[in-house]
Amino acid sequence: MPSGGDHRDAPLTRALRRVVDLRPAETRPLLLSGAYFFCILASYYILRPLREEMGVAGGVDNLAWLFTGTLVTMLALHTPFAALVARLPRRRFVALTNRFFLVNLLLFFAALHVLPARGDVWLGRVFFVWTSVFNLFVVSIFWAVMVDVFDPEQGKRLFGVIALGGTLGGIVGAGLTAALARPLGPVQLLLLSAILLELGLRCVLRLTRETGAPRPRDVTDPELPIGGSAIGGMAHVARSPYLLGICAYMLLFTLGSTVLYFHQARLAERAFADPALRTAFFARLDLAVNGLTAVTQVFLTGRILRRLGVAATMTLLPALSLVGFTLLGLAPLLGAFVVFQVLRRAGEFAVAKPTRELLYTVVDREDKYKAKNFIDTFVYRAGDQIAAWSYTGFLAIGLGMSAISFALAPLAAVWLVLALWLGRRQSALAAARPRPPLGSLEPTAA
Repeated sequence: MPSGGDHRDAPLTRALRRVVDLRPAETRPLLLSGAYFFCILASYYILRPLREEMGVAGGVDNLAWLFTGTLVTMLALHTPFAALVARLPRRRFVALTNRFFLVNLLLFFAALHVLPARGDVWLGRVFFVWTSVFNLFVVSIFWAVMVDVFDPEQGKRLFGVIALGGTLGGIVGAGLTAALARPLGPVQLLLLSAILLELGLRCVLRLTRETGAPRPRDVTDPELPIGGSAIGGMAHVARSPYLLGICAYMLLFTLGSTVLYFHQARLAERAFADPALRTAFFARLDLAVNGLTAVTQVFLTGRILRRLGVAATMTLLPALSLVGFTLLGLAPLLGAFVVFQVLRRAGEFAVAKPTRELLYTVVDREDKYKAKNFIDTFVYRAGDQIAAWSYTGFLAIGLGMSAISFALAPLAAVWLVLALWLGRRQSALAAARPRPPLGSLEPTAA
């Protein structure tokens, strides 16, 4: 691959080394990766407040059905995506998947002008499901490319800073929506979201081109079709205790996240009668999360991973959740919720997510795209589904926010133990893999 360490990049490399342990050849891939994540999360965060408002406008009691629709859609899309992975080079299946969602976004833009979302509840519900699918798919593909391009040692050093690009994108996207939702109307921002998605695709195509060649003869060309079957990812998950452990981790994570999402919808419905005020509240919440995330990623993420290692770092978010759900059970108030939600989501984006992605750096290339996509999309939304209907059932039998929060605390304790096991297993697998020359971006053969 072209070196990022020539004289033109040296000053930038020296500047980046002040915040990250960076090798010269990693400068351009790092910047392209950060720009790619910036664009796709800015695109999503323009849409997120509109999705949240449509979910509330369609009836909080109907949210469980929307999560059901999302789960079914995820399963329907996984198999054709896995078929593309098996048959096409990496650049082509990444491009086709992103542009599929881009075309969908333009169709929604046209439909929302013909049938405004405020006047068509069903269109709003479809948009809610689509946005939920879009978010997980594009982020899953992003991280699959990252764990394919960077090896485990590089991931420890660089994933936190790469994730910062996404955080900044979230801040920009949420800020644009908060500032322009009322004067322009949220629907007008869908075109900007589409433009950002295309820019992100241009970044990843450049990244894969620069890191794809030339390659040593004993290393698999990443632009050759990966092969296997369309259901290979699901089959591999069923046979691997390690991948099943990641599934369980994801389920426990999403259980807590979805319960907090339902808490958020109910608290916002009670606190804000005006839909525009609710949209602005959701946007401000996103801004707070992304601001805290950015500070953590710049100053703490890399240091935490180096100091604590993968296993201990994996336990931080479960530990926070154990404390947070217990305190929320004692004081189920909007202020307490906001503090817990901001800390938890910032901890997920800044520390837990980059660390969790390291789990995939030690699996083969087919699992990086197929099994990972299955876990990141279907298993993730399965956890949403279980939590959504459990929440509805708890309310039906008369349990309130306090009791539901208390019920999540012991699950967080189980999640903590599982996170510790996965982290230790990843470290053992990483130590057993052959390591490429320091500073190389060439992945080891699967």
